[in-house]
Amino acid sequence: MAINMVLKVKKQGRESTQALIRRFQKSVQQSGILLRARKERFRERAKSKTAQKRAAKRREELKREYARLKKLGKI
Repeated sequence: MAINMVLKVKKQGRESTQALIRRFQKSVQQSGILLRARKERFRERAKSKTAQKRAAKRREELKREYARLKKLGKI
């Protein structure tokens, strides 16, 4: 999914380049473009049903192993 938002900032009168860049950065920050881009970039894909079941099974096995080790006094 591409983010298609365009921000335009024009130089005003005798405005310096640094002031123009500062104003542009502020408008980008306020628009939320970066937030949406980061969310999209680091978004995790949904796991398949089999992967979910496999992960749940592994968690259960780890819980059982932890309980066994605790009972033996090794933890």
